[in-house]
Parts: sequence; structure tokens; C-alpha cells
Amino acid sequence: MKRYFFVLMPLVAFIIIVSCRKEEQLPPVDFQTVCNPVDLSYRFCLTKPSRREAADPSVILFKGKYYLFLSKSGGYFHSTDLINWKLITTDDLPLENYAPTAVVVDDEIYFLTSGSKQIFKTKDPESGKWEVAKDGFQIVETDPMLFLDDDGRLYYYGGCSNTNPILGVEIDRKTLDIIGEPVKLIGENRNKYGWEVRGDYSTVYEELPWIEGAWMNKYNGKYYLQYASPGTEFKSYNDAVYVSGKPLGPFTIANHNPFAYKPEGFATGAGHGSAFRDIYGNCWHFGTVTVSIREGFERRLSLFPTFFDNDGEMYAYTGFGDYPMIMPKKKITAPEELFPSWMLLSYNKKVHASSTLNGFPAQNAVDENLRTWWSASTGNKGEFFAVDLGEISNIYAIQINFADQDAETLGRNDSIYYQYTVEHSVDGKKWKTLVDKSVNKEDAPHDYIQLKQPVKSRHIRINNISVPSGKFSLSGLRVFGKGNQATPKAVSSITVERMSDRRTVKLSWEAIPKATGYNVRFGIQKDKLYQNYLVYGKNSVTINALNTEQTYFYTIDSFNENGVTRGGVIINK
Repeated sequence: MKRYFFVLMPLVAFIIIVSCRKEEQLPPVDFQTVCNPVDLSYRFCLTKPSRREAADPSVILFKGKYYLFLSKSGGYFHSTDLINWKLITTDDLPLENYAPTAVVVDDEIYFLTSGSKQIFKTKDPESGKWEVAKDGFQIVETDPMLFLDDDGRLYYYGGCSNTNPILGVEIDRKTLDIIGEPVKLIGENRNKYGWEVRGDYSTVYEELPWIEGAWMNKYNGKYYLQYASPGTEFKSYNDAVYVSGKPLGPFTIANHNPFAYKPEGFATGAGHGSAFRDIYGNCWHFGTVTVSIREGFERRLSLFPTFFDNDGEMYAYTGFGDYPMIMPKKKITAPEELFPSWMLLSYNKKVHASSTLNGFPAQNAVDENLRTWWSASTGNKGEFFAVDLGEISNIYAIQINFADQDAETLGRNDSIYYQYTVEHSVDGKKWKTLVDKSVNKEDAPHDYIQLKQPVKSRHIRINNISVPSGKFSLSGLRVFGKGNQATPKAVSSITVERMSDRRTVKLSWEAIPKATGYNVRFGIQKDKLYQNYLVYGKNSVTINALNTEQTYFYTIDSFNENGVTRGGVIINK
């Protein structure tokens, strides 16, 4: 007996030591990330069907704080960090009008909306107190924009039409009367510019596009007048830009266009936005995201870093534009500085749900499509949704996108919030709490949670406690981090066919083993591949958004849960 006892002692001690050893933990990160669509309390519309909407963002920096004005949002938002946004309500502004614009003039903010004859002003936007600065404004256009030049002169731009152009005119800074006659600046040219063709994939050639959403920026003495097309309900919704040496033109099309374009991925669309600088001098573009399922104007917002290159070309970087992005605390010089390299771990993985409403299958919650969703058969406590990542992975963040199936909510009220818990498990049997929002009282329909303590795990499960209305439903349970395998091989063989209709190009490439998807990068020069087009699960794509008068360079990056591999070849066509 003694012999057996001494033989077993080392083994028993080893077992005890292993069982007592703490679970391996990942170190926390020292930066804060955000993820599109922007995590904002999007208001339910006031009319049926019940759906959320926010669009046409106008963002300004005023006394060190950011103010975000939106169409039909029952208020406006302010933030000190571009991460956390607080709602300000007021009865002083026509907030049910579309496309508000705001501009800082001296120590005040001026505010104007579509269809309004009144310009408002305030010195204290956080108070919600505004007064009329001008009654009887002479131009009543849709999608107005006010721009203050650095020489102190004030300008108005506006227009939203499938037949009429964007207009511009100077405004007397003291009286707010217009000076002279409005000038026609930008009209449609869909036969030359593919990005102006209507449809999700720019294929509805017979219909005129909507030219709208003017916004002006000035950089190094040049005026950059952006406009949106072809329509807010399309995934192709984008912002393009014209350039001039004068605020009222004449304007010429910029070489790189559209400058903000995101037709694929989870949150699509980047049009009718505003470009602004943060407190560090970085430029950003807020754009409109399309959902457009329950109603054409069902929309959200996205935020993209924006740059001017050495030749003055303006571009919003939308590559992996709905993956986590670092919010900088300094001036940056390149998009690469903002991305933590956290990849999507949940795409098309195995899922399990407590129940499923007919027509809304569970796989919809991991298909990277904001327009589709899974719904449980009830909104009761105990409904759950789980995803198996396939292997133990390093998990840093989770985005929970609620779908509000069968909701009947209209407007805003204090009872609109989601309560839930998120658990994780290594083996799918023993679960630990990862996120506890069981007593949450904040409305966050696109709740993005960067974990304070990242974990190594395989299974993620969200458990419903309560929803504000309707059924427990998700358009996306998106898990971000890093796998533990190799990144895919580089794409080294590409076929590029520029069609007789030069607005269109067809690309195909070798299928890379273990690649989740591909990011097509293209642009007007070999070192200006500013456009990004995300492709999941295929090795070909047709892009219909080109300028007929330009040639383009193309390369294709492959990616999976472990990272991105840059393209191995660049083709010119």
C-alpha cells in the first residue's frame, strides 16, 4: 500500500495544482474602440409601421464638444469623445423636419432644416434653448447646408431632387439675407459616373438618381463640395465630391470618387453625411446606413475616418468599416493606426436558439446582413440565442444588434431599453457571465461592448430578460477578436474584365482555402487604392460604380478569423 501511495502522490499533487490554477486570461487593452452602426438611441418613428430611423447627420465641434443633428430624431445629441452620445430635447426647433444643418458663427450655433423659413441660433446648445435668428429665409430647399468660410463669409448650399441640381448662394452674415442669385453647382451624370446609378448594386439604369445632401469642407485653400446619390434606400448610397478654388465654383469632379462608399458588409451605405474635424485635428465622415425593410427611410449611421492625401484627394476609409475601430486620442496620419486587428469570429457559425419565429431563422443573426434577422417566438424572459465559434478564440468585443420584431413602439419613452445577460463557455456546458445588463435602463439597439477583461472562449450566449416591445430578435450577434490559426494565403491570381459599359468591372480570383472572405481594394493609382468592397463566401464580384473616363488598379486581400493577408498582385484595367 505504501508503494502505491508514493507512486500516486506526484500525480495527485499535479491534478490538484492544475485544478487550482486560474483560468488563463488575456491582458486588457489600453484603448477604446467603436463599431458601426454607431451605438446610438435611434428613435422609433412617430408613424406606423414601428421602426427606428436616424439619417442625414450634421456634426459640428463647438467649444470642445460634438453636436450631432439628425432627421426626425426627437432631439439632437452631444458627446465629448465621439463614443458616448447624450440626447438633448427641445421644443424650440422643428425637429420633425428632414436634413438639419448647423454651423458655428462666432460664439453661436446657427441651425436650419429642410423646408423651413426660419434660422435658429443658440450660445448654449446643451440647454436646449434656441431663438429665431432669421424669420422669412428666402430659400426653402430640401437638404440645406450652411458653411462659414475662413474669411468670415457665409454660404448656403442645398437641393434634393432627381431633376434639379445642387444650388449655392452667399448669405449676408448680419441680416441672413441671400446675396445675388443661387448658382447651379452639381447635377446628375449617371451615364458617366456609375455610383449615381440607382439600385443596391447600381443596376437600375432607366431611373434618374437623387442628387442631394450637400456638405462643404475647405482644405488647403480648396473647396470640397460633397453630394449624395443615388437614393437613401440603397446599399450603394454614397457621398461623392467636387472641387473648386472658389466657394461657388465652378466645380470639377474629384479624381477619387465616390469618396465615401460602403455597399457591402453588415452596415451598408455611407451617403448624405457630414465631414468634420475632431479636437485633435483628425477628419471624420458621418454617413447614412440603409436598412429600408419596414419602410424606405428606415436608417442608421456610420462613422468613418477621413483623409486628404498629398495631392489633396479626399477619401473616407471604409475598409472593414463595420469592424471595431480605435478612437484616437491624438492626431493620426493613416487608417492603419485605428484598427486593432480584431476580426469577426461569428460569421456563419453554428447557432442554437430557444425558439424561432417562422420566416426568421437563427442563421440570420450571423449572416452579416443588417436587413435580415432572427426572431424568437416570444419576447419572454428565458429566450436565448447562442453561437459556437468553432474553436477557442480570443474575444475582445461583442456587438448586439436588436431587430424589434413585431414591436409596436412609436416615438421615445423611458421604458425603451433591453435587459439581458451574455455568457461564455469553453465547452458549451459550463457557462460564465460575460456581460450583465439585467437591470439596464439605457436604450442601445446596436449595443457595442468592448470587454474590460477579454476572454478565451468558444461559445457565446445571450439570454433575454426583457425587450421594450415585440419579440426578442437579433439582426446580428457579432463577436470580435482573434482566432488561433493561420491567416489565409495571399490572392495572387486575379482576372479583371472592364465591360463595354465602362461603369462596370467584373473581377474573379482564385478561391483561397480557409478564407472567410475578401476585401477588394481599388483606385485611380497604384498607391491610391482607396475604395473597399467586401465579399463574403465568393471569389468573384461585379462592381458598377466606376467613372467611365478613368482606368483603375485592383488588388484583393483575403481574410479569416485570424487576420488579413494583403493582396499579392495589383492589376490595372
